[in-house]
Amino acid sequence: LKGKSLFIIPGVIITQCVEHLPLGKSTPDFIRKPLATTVQEGKKAALKAMVSGEPVPTVTWERNKGEVNDQEKYKTRYDERAREHILEIPNVKLDQADSYRCFATNEYGKAVCTTTLTVTEGKEQIYYEKISDQCLRKRELKKKQLPPMKEGEIDPKLWELLLSAPRKDYEKICFDFGVTDFRWLLKRLNQMKKEREDEQAKVLAVMKPGGRAEFSLNMTLWDPNSAINLYKDGKYVPYGDDENSNPSLKKTGTKYVFSIKDPQPEDAGFYQMVVLAGGKAVESEDAIFQCVLSTPLNRITWSRRDSSLEHGDKYEITVSEDKLIHTLRVKDCKMADNGAYYAIAGITSSTASLTVEGGFYHCIPFLILKKLSCASLIFPPFISHIHFLFVDSDIVLHYQMYMTEFFIISKILLLTVADRGVQFVSGMSDTVANIGERAELSCKLSSDASEGRWYKNGKLTNEDGVTIIKDGACHRLKIDCCKRDDTAVYRFEAEGRKSEATLNIQDPPKIDSDALGKFTKPVIIKAGDNAQWKLPFSGGAPMNIQWYKDDEELLPALHVKIETSATESQLRLTKCQRKDSGEVKIKIKNEFGTTEATSKLIVLDKPTQPQGPVDIVESAVTSIEFKWKPPKDSGGCPITNYIIERQQLGRNKWTSLGEIFGNNASYKDSDVDPGRRYCYRIRAKTEEGISDYLQTDDIAAGYPGTPTAPKVVNAFKDCIHLTWSPPCDTGGTKIVGYNLEKNKKGTNYWSLVNQGGPITVKDVFEGAAYEFRVSAINLSGAGDPSIPCDTVIARDPMKPPGKVTDLKLSFSNYTTFTLAWIKPKEVKGVEDEAQGYYVEIRPTESLEWTRCNATPITLTSHNVLGLKAMATYWVRVIATNYGGDGQPQGFLNYIVAMPPPVRPKFKDRNMKTFVVVRSGNTVRLNVNFEACPLPEISWLKDGIPVPKHVTITNSDKGSQLLIPTSERSDTGVYAITVKNLVGQESFNVEIRVTGPVELDENIPGTVTLSWLPSPDEKRDDRLHYMVSKKDSFKPTWRTVADNLFNYKFTVVNILPGWEYYFRVFAKNDMGLSTPSESPVQSWFLSFIVPLKRRIAPQGYECHMSCAVKGDPAPRVTWYHNNISLNTNTNYHITNTCGVCSLLILRVGAKDNGEYNVVIENKLGTAECSTILNVREDGT
Repeated sequence: LKGKSLFIIPGVIITQCVEHLPLGKSTPDFIRKPLATTVQEGKKAALKAMVSGEPVPTVTWERNKGEVNDQEKYKTRYDERAREHILEIPNVKLDQADSYRCFATNEYGKAVCTTTLTVTEGKEQIYYEKISDQCLRKRELKKKQLPPMKEGEIDPKLWELLLSAPRKDYEKICFDFGVTDFRWLLKRLNQMKKEREDEQAKVLAVMKPGGRAEFSLNMTLWDPNSAINLYKDGKYVPYGDDENSNPSLKKTGTKYVFSIKDPQPEDAGFYQMVVLAGGKAVESEDAIFQCVLSTPLNRITWSRRDSSLEHGDKYEITVSEDKLIHTLRVKDCKMADNGAYYAIAGITSSTASLTVEGGFYHCIPFLILKKLSCASLIFPPFISHIHFLFVDSDIVLHYQMYMTEFFIISKILLLTVADRGVQFVSGMSDTVANIGERAELSCKLSSDASEGRWYKNGKLTNEDGVTIIKDGACHRLKIDCCKRDDTAVYRFEAEGRKSEATLNIQDPPKIDSDALGKFTKPVIIKAGDNAQWKLPFSGGAPMNIQWYKDDEELLPALHVKIETSATESQLRLTKCQRKDSGEVKIKIKNEFGTTEATSKLIVLDKPTQPQGPVDIVESAVTSIEFKWKPPKDSGGCPITNYIIERQQLGRNKWTSLGEIFGNNASYKDSDVDPGRRYCYRIRAKTEEGISDYLQTDDIAAGYPGTPTAPKVVNAFKDCIHLTWSPPCDTGGTKIVGYNLEKNKKGTNYWSLVNQGGPITVKDVFEGAAYEFRVSAINLSGAGDPSIPCDTVIARDPMKPPGKVTDLKLSFSNYTTFTLAWIKPKEVKGVEDEAQGYYVEIRPTESLEWTRCNATPITLTSHNVLGLKAMATYWVRVIATNYGGDGQPQGFLNYIVAMPPPVRPKFKDRNMKTFVVVRSGNTVRLNVNFEACPLPEISWLKDGIPVPKHVTITNSDKGSQLLIPTSERSDTGVYAITVKNLVGQESFNVEIRVTGPVELDENIPGTVTLSWLPSPDEKRDDRLHYMVSKKDSFKPTWRTVADNLFNYKFTVVNILPGWEYYFRVFAKNDMGLSTPSESPVQSWFLSFIVPLKRRIAPQGYECHMSCAVKGDPAPRVTWYHNNISLNTNTNYHITNTCGVCSLLILRVGAKDNGEYNVVIENKLGTAECSTILNVREDGT
């Protein structure tokens, strides 16, 4: 997004980098700009700035004529307490005098402001402040009288801003203050600067080493014991009170003399004197520090012992509406509150100490020092005076600060402590109570003998139900049963003291205990019945009632009915089903609170069917035992019985076997015939009905279970040896044998190998694949067969083959490898013959091998497909047979998927080096080349990259340059460069675009023709050009110019409204060339189809249209009664291909009148008009 530059504070430029700021975010800004500063050479300089912004900005510094990166000369830091970003120059040099810029940056913008640093020479000179009584008085300077401003007096703040701002910001600052007479303003500003320089010269003292510097002032202290502190450049300086001390401060009456003996260059600086005094008050009371500022601030920082003080139970921080008075209240002072307190307001700071003594506290007031602007040596005081008002203890401490150009003197006025009388030890606090409950307000005085009165909303309290109790110094007001009208402001007064509190009576929702007991009882119904809940309540209106079912809110629906009144709510659920069972909850809420009540819905229904699968415990000759799992849902009632039915396999009749108790989910059927198969059905029974049945699979009585799957011991070409394990269930009788069956792979027929169960199968064919299964036989017969074994092939055992030999890469490209090898030799008894081969590859960055063929190949060559161009692979081949896989054989190095390296070369020997095309036609250049690896292809036009409208298409065998619609600007030399690791080749093609004559009308009545030169001009110096013309009235061509050796000609006497044709011939001694023709050029403006008169019924739509013709295309304007309609949204106006239309959707009486269409272009204007008559209904 394009940045937005904002100017909010004079001298600050803010650039916003986003179009819209997110909520809660802001661009950087300067709360306080760095001030222009003047510093003596060799001293320390500091530029300070305060910034704001969310996220917190990053602050950097720059100078106009150099860098600030040298950490020995420039140091940057952040003062967390003052929230200042500081650029310090420890030892200022003359060459560091410059303009400095401060940048504040975050992700949403940037703010920048400029200040200046002035460095004065001071090798052996020391400047001291001249402290005298004259500095306490306002100096009367002779000022040149200038004529007053005509528009009124100038705001003094404007002068202060202009004195410290750079000249480039003068116009912006004056604009904000509404000043427009800049000439008078600059003249007055220069005079003020000169006056300040003259005043500064009066208070600067120049001293040389070896002398004595003295400063004197007259000051009267209200408290002779007040401490006087001395500061140099803001740092405390110890001093003595005799002449031998250095420095020293002597007092004679009201005169104070500060002196420095034998001053040295390091003694130069700004000296300040601070006077401190104190007062007393009772312990456990509040101490209030109040600061009055001359400039509004939203917030100042209060701190104590290096930790900030926040508004809370202990400290109360308030700010007046005008942002000038800032107050800190230390509540309930204790001995632990002793110590120093600090206030920070921008670049100023203040300190005071609080001493709490048994019944009194000692407060040293704040002193806020304003650092002066060293650029002008005069700065308007940020804080002019401070007041500390301790109202509760009747101590009023007044603090006044006088500021001269170079120092600050403080005066303290301490009033006496008056007799306080009765005090509140603890006052009343706001109380909240519910209707019908008890409420109590209390306070405590400092005297037991004091009496007081209670007031309710300013009137004495004497209502029924209100009890007033005095217990020594404690006074209480009790209300036994609160009512709504008890909400009021209560006040207790005693001997002129008072304490107030507010009692708020609330009426939260309540439910009668008897109604709640009935509601919480579960509601039990049968499926298909209705369920209903009703609950009365009371409480303050308005009430919000919500019903919930299993924590999901219920809303009125087909089967949900909710009725609510002011005192009762009812829920009705119709046609309930078993799934509707669950928790039902009502939530009652008003502005004073929320209450809830919970009930339960139980819907009774028949149980679900018993759960399967059925497990067979025993299947013997005379009995069958099985078990199952109880139903998942009993329907809300316990299972009383299970109903068992039986069906013999082959019959349709089901026989009831009776019922068993519900606590036993198993059954044993002892009435079975050996060898028979049975099926059973099981139903669950409760008081609500009988469930659906669970049906078992066929269960055989007395048949043995299934053996394990056969295992192949060994296999040969004429026999296979098998083994298996007997079944766990013998069917209650002895296992007398096994039936073994085989299946030839590829068929669905199982044939019995040998009844009785041999473990050697000889009826096999060599090379055929077989599966086998087995079933056990007891006295009842054969049981179910086992699962088939793994496929086995009838063949003799083999040894794995050896490694392939002579493995080589016969061909490669970007996607394919072709491998070839020789079959491994057979070593009798060690390595048998190879029957197939696997090819495996592995990318160099991977550890896993991938087989390229899922089944073995019999050929000794293979194509590996699907490779990545220029990727590297490891390749190996493994021989295999029935005995297993042999050892792999691979290459010593990895292989790159690419053809053999080839230097780029162009294949087409007959490529054109010069191409001429007509302007507007397509240019297509195809260049075929051969290169490996894939080359980098670049196209240049006249040595620079081709324009964006030129399309380049590259492949591994060629490149194509395509210009879809050529222009004369496409003429040039196009060069293609093909480059790879082996080398590079280039080829140049010159393309010349010729085209029809171009026309340009510079002056009415003339046409300028321009064309491109003939390609033969370079080879024929006698070639020239001839121009001919034809108009729409004379069909013959006429020569208008001949023997032209340039490429432009202007034709005169062109008439508006005529159509002209032009041709340009190239001409030499041999004759004329084929002409280049121009497009038809015409100048006209007219109506092809005019407007027609319209009569439209009122309330219907009306459509008017006309057709216009003009070159250049005219501008169309519609008028109704000479009023333009183009911007009127009540009319739909279109202009498509010269057809101009006006549509009125609903015609009214106001649409009667004349309609005009005016068309105009640079050649003139044409107009057409019509009348619209609106017909009323029925006429």
